Amino acid sequence: MTSTTEVAIIGGGAMGCAVAYYLAKAGVSSTIIESEGIATQASGYNAGGLNPLQGAGIPGALSDIAAKSFSMHADLAQTLEDESGVEYHHKTIAFVTVAFDDSDLPEMQATHDIFEAADGFRAHWLDAAELREMEPRLNPEARCGIYAYGNAILSGYEFTLALSRAAERMGARVRQGKAIALRTDGERVTGVTLQDGELACDAVVIASGPWSAQAGDWLGVSIPVEPYKGEILRLRIDGAMPPYDLSGGGTNLHIRADGLLWAGATEERKGFDREPSDSARQTLMTGATKLMPALAESAQVAKHTACLRPLTPDWLPIIGAAPGWDNAYLATGAGKKGILLAPAIGKATADIITAGETAAPVEGFGVGRFA
Repeated sequence: MTSTTEVAIIGGGAMGCAVAYYLAKAGVSSTIIESEGIATQASGYNAGGLNPLQGAGIPGALSDIAAKSFSMHADLAQTLEDESGVEYHHKTIAFVTVAFDDSDLPEMQATHDIFEAADGFRAHWLDAAELREMEPRLNPEARCGIYAYGNAILSGYEFTLALSRAAERMGARVRQGKAIALRTDGERVTGVTLQDGELACDAVVIASGPWSAQAGDWLGVSIPVEPYKGEILRLRIDGAMPPYDLSGGGTNLHIRADGLLWAGATEERKGFDREPSDSARQTLMTGATKLMPALAESAQVAKHTACLRPLTPDWLPIIGAAPGWDNAYLATGAGKKGILLAPAIGKATADIITAGETAAPVEGFGVGRFA
């Protein structure tokens, strides 16, 4: 069975759904091809943090696109829930990082300086007494802390679903199926071969996260994206939630809309292993109880999840046209920043497809940099 679409998007995570959303805004129809379901991979199992000021490539090569995408998230928060009918819990937050010894202080000072220098952000130091007043259950060994305000959070699963639903309301389609090859004619892709049929298309977008390298084989283009495993525990705790997200001792505790306290996340190269592991569970609980010792007695693991982030050798995303092809495009490899970067990468990819160029700061992110 063969059907047709203007743009075939392989991958139903945040990147693929953002491309579909912005294509729909431009009046271009698309079909999202997803083998397991929308946001069933890393886009649905991340902590949903939006930090445009820190992380791999920030400050640095990723700074401009991170800032742009963070601003786009704020704009989307005003409209996307109405467009999609999906609530995804976007809000601005503060977090507190605590120090247990002097080795923690240089990085905390950097956080303070970065947040104080950025418009719309702020930070200040907390002494041990202020930490204890803020959250009496904190480890008494915590010596000082940094309060930082201005980041945002959302539910990654619901955000991705909102992009998909809004795109569908504007004419996009979602097709469940596994892409196994591309049909080509000269330097053009003419369709996607699925296990259960064919999808003819005028253009194709590879947004399949850590599985993008397979599409590189179809295109004869090296797409160096590998899986980077992350695991999170969702804890049900006695008493009130902490007043802020907490970090320290190598662990983060996140307050999320599901009423659970999320502890995470681990970072491991484990190939395509997506199974939650006992070792990660132990590591995360050890870190959580170092921050809040009371969790050792009161916390119950409500859910333990694992996902595979798409990681490139330089930790930067791959955006733009596939070399040697007239109508094949890449939107992948955003690593731990996929949810943050999805709006900017989605809009940039849609711009390139529809207009041949984009005003988004994506220069230097083409796959050709790895050639």
